[in-house]
Amino acid sequence: MSYKIYLYDTDTDCIGSGSLSSSYLQYQLEAAAGQDVEVHISSVGGSAFDAIAIYDLLKKYTGNVTTYIDALAASAASIVAMGGKKVVMSKYALLMIHKPIVGSGGNADELLKDVQMLNVVQSRLAQIYMDKTGLDGVTVNSLINAVTWLSADQALDLGFVDEVDDYQTDITNSAIIKNYTSTAPVFYQRYINKILNKNSNMNIENKELIEKTTSVLDKIMNFFKKVINKQTVTDKGTLHHAGEMEEGTEVYQDEDMTTPAPADTYTTSAGKKIDVKGGQVEKVIPATDDDETDVDDELPTNKFKDAKAGDVQNKVLEIKAKLHAQNQLLNEAKAALETANDRLQKTREEVKNEIKSDFTPEGSKRSNKAKTETQPFFAPQTTLAQNAVKRAVAP
Repeated sequence: MSYKIYLYDTDTDCIGSGSLSSSYLQYQLEAAAGQDVEVHISSVGGSAFDAIAIYDLLKKYTGNVTTYIDALAASAASIVAMGGKKVVMSKYALLMIHKPIVGSGGNADELLKDVQMLNVVQSRLAQIYMDKTGLDGVTVNSLINAVTWLSADQALDLGFVDEVDDYQTDITNSAIIKNYTSTAPVFYQRYINKILNKNSNMNIENKELIEKTTSVLDKIMNFFKKVINKQTVTDKGTLHHAGEMEEGTEVYQDEDMTTPAPADTYTTSAGKKIDVKGGQVEKVIPATDDDETDVDDELPTNKFKDAKAGDVQNKVLEIKAKLHAQNQLLNEAKAALETANDRLQKTREEVKNEIKSDFTPEGSKRSNKAKTETQPFFAPQTTLAQNAVKRAVAP
């Protein structure tokens, strides 16, 4: 746990006096005895020389020092803030830098000495800001001369602070991803984890990227379902799985791969036996030469005369798997034929209706309105053809 020091202005004290003096801070650092230190600052400033002394004490301290600008670090207090190895600024705080000031009096020579002294002090203050920000001397001195007030974001952009504290829980892309995929099948989670481990920069705070995470993951999950999902037809239904069917492969009984396949022994149409337990393939037994032989529609009575009971059972399971696969194909073919037949019937009815509605017998007193409509390309054009069609459709 960090040792906390508060440099907050009071009614009587500011940087350089009381509980904000360099001597008091030295006492606090000795009490910290090498622990990590957090220095919280809220001050309008004070003595530039005491501020430099405090800066040196913080830089030389053996433990880790983090300075926090809680409300205001102005004038000399901004120098104190630069003493932290890490500088954190509240999103509501302000940082102010300006030229050093001295209250003086005397003759021209004495005033000239004060001016020279102030210029030297400013050069030292500017050097501290330069060391922290990496900015050049011209830029830093222009900020000092202009009496510059900086918001947290501006101070962060210029390098005066390392972090802005917005008092919100850290949200990272990896946290969003893990929460989103926590209910997904195990093998989906494994693929996502591999992506996260290989791309450590996914664990960054990027609000724009986080907002896109959900839609991207939807596309990833749909891609896996379409590409990875494989099917193996067995005597007990179809097994759905990712990758090759081998020991350790996770198998499911639905296309979405959410319901693990029940523990059982499954036989494929090729005679291969698959032992499943706990939703995973425990063992794969290849088909024997006998299993690969074709099975006749009618088996002689002595076909299994010399066979063992286990071999007969295996042969039955193989036949059952083949029949299951064939039935599946037949059902698909049947559905396709029914669809085609429906379309064919519908087309014939439409043809018949168009011929009835558009055909007007020669010499009929019926309205000729139909003749003004566009004729279909297959309408009979000659009288002979029209009479033939008329006889064909007559009840």
